[in-house]
Amino acid sequence: MNTEIAGTRGRGHRIRRASARLFLCGLWVIMAYTQRGAAQSALSWEEVKSKFESANPTLKADAANVDEMKAEEITAFLRPNPTFTLSSDGTQLVPHSGVWQPIKGSQVQTNFSYLHEREHKRELRLQSAKEGTQIASSLHSDLERNLLFDLRAQFVTVLEAKAVLDLTKQELDYYDHIIEISQARYKIGDMAQIDLDRVELQRVQYESDWQAAEVNLRTAKIQLLQLLDDKTPVDQFDVQGRFDFSDQLKPLDDFRQIAMSNRPDLKAAVESTQQAKTNYKLAKSNGSTDPTFSSWYSYNPSFNNPNDQHTLGLSVSVPLRIFDRNQGEKKRTQLDIGRNEQLEDAARAQVFSDVDSAYAQLNSNVILLRPYKEKYLAQAVRVRETVTFAWQRGAASLMDFLNAQSDYRQVQLAYVQLVGSYLTAGAQLNLAVGTETVQ
Repeated sequence: MNTEIAGTRGRGHRIRRASARLFLCGLWVIMAYTQRGAAQSALSWEEVKSKFESANPTLKADAANVDEMKAEEITAFLRPNPTFTLSSDGTQLVPHSGVWQPIKGSQVQTNFSYLHEREHKRELRLQSAKEGTQIASSLHSDLERNLLFDLRAQFVTVLEAKAVLDLTKQELDYYDHIIEISQARYKIGDMAQIDLDRVELQRVQYESDWQAAEVNLRTAKIQLLQLLDDKTPVDQFDVQGRFDFSDQLKPLDDFRQIAMSNRPDLKAAVESTQQAKTNYKLAKSNGSTDPTFSSWYSYNPSFNNPNDQHTLGLSVSVPLRIFDRNQGEKKRTQLDIGRNEQLEDAARAQVFSDVDSAYAQLNSNVILLRPYKEKYLAQAVRVRETVTFAWQRGAASLMDFLNAQSDYRQVQLAYVQLVGSYLTAGAQLNLAVGTETVQ
C-alpha cells in the first residue's frame, strides 16, 4: 500500500516537473518570437523606395497638384450657360381719372439667350488644359527623380557606414589576437616590455575607429529615417543591399539616348512648347466673333396684330470686333512659343551636360577601383601577413609591423570609400538619365 502511494507521488512529481519544463520552453519560444517581431528586418533598396514614395509628404502634395490640373480639364470644356430672363411691363401704379386697373395692360415676357462659341474655342481650351496636366505630371516625375536621388545617396551612405563598421570590427578583432600573441611572447621572455606597451597602445587607434564607425552608422540611419518620415527606433532599423562595383559600363551615347527618352524635365520643356502653340491658336480663336442667339415669348397683343395674344420673337446679337480683336494675347502667346523653344534647347543641353559629367565621375571611380580589386587588396593582405609572420619570429622590426598594419587599414578603408563613391556616382548617373540604369 505504502509502495503504491510512493509510486503515485513520484509520478506526480515527474509530471509537475515535466509540465514546468514545457511551460518554460513555451515561454522562451514566445519571448524569442516577440523579440524577432520587435526587430524590423533589413530593408532592400526597392522596399525603401516604395516606402518613401507612399509616405513622403512633399510627393503627396505635388501629386494633389496633378489631380487639380486634371480637374481643370472639366472646367475648360464646359459650355457657356444659357440666360433666362423674365420681365414685366405696363403695370398701372396709380389711379388715373378715378380708374385703377393695375394689371389690365401688363405685359409678361420671357427671354432665353445663348452665346455660341465659334472657331473651336472649347476644344482648344480642353487641349491646353490637358497639356497643362501633362506638364504637371512630368514636373511631378522630375520632383520624384530628384528626391529619389537624395534617398539613394543616403541609402548608399548607410551601406558604406555598415561596411566601414564591419571593417573596423574585423581589424579590432585581428589586432586583439595580435595582442594575445604578444602577451604570450612577453611571458616567455620573447618580447620586451616596451615593445608590448607599444603594441597595446596602438589598440587605441583601432578602438577609436570602431567607435567612430558606430556613430557614423547611427547618424546615417537617423538621416535616412528622416527622409522616410519613419518613427522606427534606430536600433530596430536596418537596410541591406549590394555594396560592390561593376567595371562594365555602357557607352556614353547609350546613356545620352536613355536620358533623351526618360528625363522628365526635358519632357516638361517639350510639352510646354506644345502648350504654348495651343495657347496661340486659342488666342486667335478668342479674337473671333461669337454670336448670341435669343428668343422670347410674351402674352399680349402685338402692335401689328391686335388679335394675336401669344407672340414669339427671335434675335441674333453679333459684337463688332472693331477695336478689341485680342491682339495683345495673340502677340503674347506668339512670343511665348519662342521663349519655350529656347527653354527646350537649354533643357536638352542641360541633359547632355548632366549625363557627361556623371558618366565621367562614374568612369573615374571604376578606373580607380579596378587595381584595388585586381591587385592592391591582395597585396595589402599579403604584406600584412608576411610582415606579421616575420615580426613574430624576430625577422622584422616593430615599426615594420605597425606600418604594415596601418597600410592594410588604409588600403581597405580607401577601397570601401571608393565603392561608396562609385555607388553615389551611379546614383548621380541615374539622376542624369532619369531612370535606374546603374544598380
